[in-house]
Order: sequence, then structure tokens, then C-alpha cells
Amino acid sequence: MKLTLASFTKRALVVGLIAGGGILAASSFAISADGPINKGGCEARHGHKHHGQNSSTGWEEKRSEHLSGLKEKLKLKPEQEAAWNAFVSAGQPGMRHAKADRQAMRSEFEKLNTPQRLDKMLSMSELRRTKMVERTQAIKAFYGQLTPEQQSVFDAEALPNRHREHHQHRVQS
Repeated sequence: MKLTLASFTKRALVVGLIAGGGILAASSFAISADGPINKGGCEARHGHKHHGQNSSTGWEEKRSEHLSGLKEKLKLKPEQEAAWNAFVSAGQPGMRHAKADRQAMRSEFEKLNTPQRLDKMLSMSELRRTKMVERTQAIKAFYGQLTPEQQSVFDAEALPNRHREHHQHRVQS
């Protein structure tokens, strides 16, 4: 049998469709019994709530507990208290929006044309960057006040993704 480009293309298309259908069918069995209905984001995909969907009070409580534990571990001296206070105040959330605020922002974005939306997103990005620069300066000033032993404790506690189990589902490459 002579294989032409047209017949090869047809066969490749059929094989691709069959394989795609099989993958879709198999993935439908991977969803839990209650499924992702009425769940969004991480909760739908991984069965737990995303940190941004919890109330801000829960986040603030965890942050407060973490900071008090860090302060105990650092065993700060009285002359280090001013730097600690600057460090804590610089870490206060400045850009966290309530759900209603986010919805209002979305409706505002819908009224803007593309260049206006881009300008708005750019200005918001600049605000976040300014906040990050301020926070970085406060951390560096505080870190400079610490003894080498305290710096080791701080380094261990400040590792990225420490205590963030919901990020462990990502494949490490």
C-alpha cells in the first residue's frame, strides 16, 4: 500500500484524537467524588483552600505567631528593638485587597480600554515594587543589627517557601 501525505495526515489526526480522548477520559476519574463544583483555584485542583481565600484575620494571626516565635528565637537585645519594630512595620501588608475591593477593581478594569488597563497594571506594579524596596531596606537594616548567631537563626527562618505545604505539589525540575 502506498502511503501518501494525505493518508498519513488523516491517520495522524485520528491517532491524535483517540489519544486526546483517552487522556480526557482518564483525567475525569482523577477528580474527587464531590468534584471541583463551587470551588475555585487551588481548592478545586488540590483539595485545599488557597491562602488568599482565607480571611485576612487568619493570615494576620499566623503572621503574628510567626513573628513572636522569631523574636523569641532571636533573643533580641534592648538596643535591637528599634530595628525589630521597623522590620515588623515594613512587613505589614499594604496591597492586600478585600474580596469586594477586588471585585470593584475588576469592574473598573472592564470599563477601561487596553492601553488604560496596561497603564493601571503598570502603576500597581510600581506600587508593589516600591513597597518591596522599602521592606528590603528594613530587613537589611534589621539584619545588620543582628549578631552572627542571630543572623544564622534569621536566615534559617527566612528561607523561601518555609511552612508552605500547598506549594509542594509542583514538580521539581
